[in-house]
Amino acid sequence: MKAARLFAAFFACMLCAAGVVWSQAYPTKLVRVIVPFPPGGANDIVARLVFSKVSEQMGQSFIIENRAGAGGTIGSAVVAQSKPDGYTLLIQTAASHVSNAHLYNKLPYDALRDFVGVSPLARVVAVLTVHPSVPVGSVKEFIALAKSRPKEILHGHSGYGSFTHFNGVLFESRTGIRMTHVPFKGGGPAVIALVSGETQAQVAAIGELIGYIKANRVRPLGVTSAERVAQLPDVPTIADTIRGYESWTWVSALAPAGTPKAIIDRLNAELGKAMREPDVAAKLSAQTLDPSHRPPEELDKRLKMDSEMIGKLFREFGVKLD
Repeated sequence: MKAARLFAAFFACMLCAAGVVWSQAYPTKLVRVIVPFPPGGANDIVARLVFSKVSEQMGQSFIIENRAGAGGTIGSAVVAQSKPDGYTLLIQTAASHVSNAHLYNKLPYDALRDFVGVSPLARVVAVLTVHPSVPVGSVKEFIALAKSRPKEILHGHSGYGSFTHFNGVLFESRTGIRMTHVPFKGGGPAVIALVSGETQAQVAAIGELIGYIKANRVRPLGVTSAERVAQLPDVPTIADTIRGYESWTWVSALAPAGTPKAIIDRLNAELGKAMREPDVAAKLSAQTLDPSHRPPEELDKRLKMDSEMIGKLFREFGVKLD
């Protein structure tokens, strides 16, 4: 028995040592970083800023690959079905990643079971914004207008199940209004539709809209965080009108389930190092994207919590695609 215990301890130590060596050698080839939406959205912005620095740190190419379609499910499926070796990663907002399970009766992957968290990258706060032609100047006025015109206001979003779509449904839930939700193939196209007047409203990530806000091409009414944001100091919170209102999510890095923990930990450490770089942090903050490095376990916990909350909300509003 003593010999058996000694062998088991020796074997465990050898596995641990092998994991350390493996993580030190990683990566030895190009790493694909899948963004399941077109360029221009929050996921894409964060991925390009952070992984350019990770490439410098690790001496290997991390190539951003936009695989848009079906609310992010096409790109997510690519990652879920990839070899769990650290060479294919997914960049998704936590809320968007888990919401598709509540939209579709069948997906080629399980959002919780088939992925493992690597790290949050940035906290995303949204802003309720309208086209200048909409005759309102506050959240209160917008609610009144929407109630007087049920379903007439077109709320553009970056695909069913996206953070933008979820925010629109949440706003309806908290205010009693009803809008018509119009899906686009990503944050960039959805914002262009708002700026052109094709849609009238959007509750999207601030980083996707801030340039147009500063150019007075769209009008911000309220941010979804509990506090005002430094980049839009004159824009009140939605909570100023709707008590207790708060909505934010994490742009996050995920990997296929089964990816060795040594590689997950190495990536987590490198991502944290990249986000502590002053130039990266400043560029993220300029887009109102707060650097948010956390342990993998904390991200996994947030995914489960968001899945439960979004599932309840979508069932309440009968949000379903098939």
